[in-house]
Amino acid sequence: QVQVVESGGGLVQPGGSLRLSCVASGFTFSNYAVSWYRQAPGKERELVARIISTGGSTNYADSVKGRFSISRDNAQNTVYLQMNSLKPEDTAVYYCRAGSLLTSYWGQGTQVTVSS
Repeated sequence: QVQVVESGGGLVQPGGSLRLSCVASGFTFSNYAVSWYRQAPGKERELVARIISTGGSTNYADSVKGRFSISRDNAQNTVYLQMNSLKPEDTAVYYCRAGSLLTSYWGQGTQVTVSS
């Protein structure tokens, strides 16, 4: 049974930090690139960060460059998104997606709210 489960969201003040985790099971995780997306109310889902299967290359949206960092531990079937210097505009539901050339798997999302 394929599962992709995000965790680590919550309420944080502006300037604070959170670390999101994405744990996968039921497929060969190390063969998949993994991306974090987010969707704010009334907005389209947008790509935040991506890491290739080996972890050797990463990409970020311009809006989070220098503040967010994506990493992975294939031994633990886990990808992390470290989010620093959070802003109110980072408020959204964050989703994890594991993708290959043939298929992709999505998690259910975790809410991140940045507010004082």
